Amino acid sequence: MPPAPQALLKILMVSEDIPAPIVGGLGKHVVRLSNYFIQQGHIVDLMGCADIDYIAHREEVGFDGQFIAGFDFKGANWKEGKSRVFIPGKRSYIAHRIARAILRIADQYDVIHYHGHYPMTGRYIPAQINFVQTRHDQGSDCPIHIRFKQGAVCATSEARACAGCAPNAQPGWLREQVSAFAVRQYRQHTAQAFARHKTIFVSDFLRQAFLRHVPHTDTRNLHVVHNFINTHALPAPQAGEPGHVLFVGRIDEAKGVMALLDELAKLDTRAMQFDLIGDGPHRAACEARYAAPHVRFHGWQLQAEALAATARARRIVVPSIWEEPCGTTILEGLALGKLVYALARGGTPELKQYERWPGQLHLFEDMTALARALVNDSSGEPVPVPAACVPMDKFGADIRVQTQDVLRIYRA
Repeated sequence: MPPAPQALLKILMVSEDIPAPIVGGLGKHVVRLSNYFIQQGHIVDLMGCADIDYIAHREEVGFDGQFIAGFDFKGANWKEGKSRVFIPGKRSYIAHRIARAILRIADQYDVIHYHGHYPMTGRYIPAQINFVQTRHDQGSDCPIHIRFKQGAVCATSEARACAGCAPNAQPGWLREQVSAFAVRQYRQHTAQAFARHKTIFVSDFLRQAFLRHVPHTDTRNLHVVHNFINTHALPAPQAGEPGHVLFVGRIDEAKGVMALLDELAKLDTRAMQFDLIGDGPHRAACEARYAAPHVRFHGWQLQAEALAATARARRIVVPSIWEEPCGTTILEGLALGKLVYALARGGTPELKQYERWPGQLHLFEDMTALARALVNDSSGEPVPVPAACVPMDKFGADIRVQTQDVLRIYRA
């Protein structure tokens, strides 16, 4: 049963992304939410993988409560790489394994909140248990989670087209049929989970995208709560130089770093200082091709170091080609009073509601326009923050604001 209104809660957070040597955005979201609830007096435990040493990575995780080693995925590989197909039942089997771990201790908690990559997990949780999951990516209908294929956004809803994204895919007729069946099953089981339990999407874009690709889903349990940041944990912002641009994130094809650098190479960037923080499969190629005194690659950094760099920058660029559901880097830039440049796709346009002054978030239809704007805005004086701008302590995407909606969903 849902807990009584205003009662302090005992909450079980669950994520297979924790522990890890480097905790990604989803894991950081879980820890940020969990630690805040602990500060508010709630009891929060965190369940994660049992086959990764939590103690060795405790500092990187940064969780202030009790960790529970709940499940592992030994024997769950199913060799999709060798078969070159999405195998029917694989992901539901893993979800069932997570659910069994949850059910062993579910009666000890008022609410269980799952953040992970197996959206059908709720299908295996009885309806009377107060189970909530948050969807952070497009994995509700896409087995590879990002709907990004051959360098572009994937817009098709046809399950047969998914065969080309299977590991080591070489789709023939039979492999195409097997993968298509697996994807249809995946979506059906996810829709059943959403009908049974409450689901939070981190943007309305993400919710609408799922409904577009999986129509006729029961929508009564579907909610939208944007990502949030803890503004009290942000460093003091500095004005920054007009030509200084900062990127923070994974350097891969979907994040658009190479595509942006290709466009900038066509322009006169002598007035720019472009710093890139992050690592990924495209970093070596980007660095080999474009590293220069005014284009500097700093590699992966701790979150505190990346936030300090954000506070020193004048402008933040998020050149993602894929459809970002709700970019935390964008929210951090807006809160710190930075000009933020991004493509107008995914959930990013929804974040204009969090501008501290009108026009703070610059959106562009393509990479060429974004690159030109970065160059054209590099030589002038810094844009002054209007005196009437929203104070940082009133920032709409602050954790203190957004968690009120999360608590309402817990208690619904």
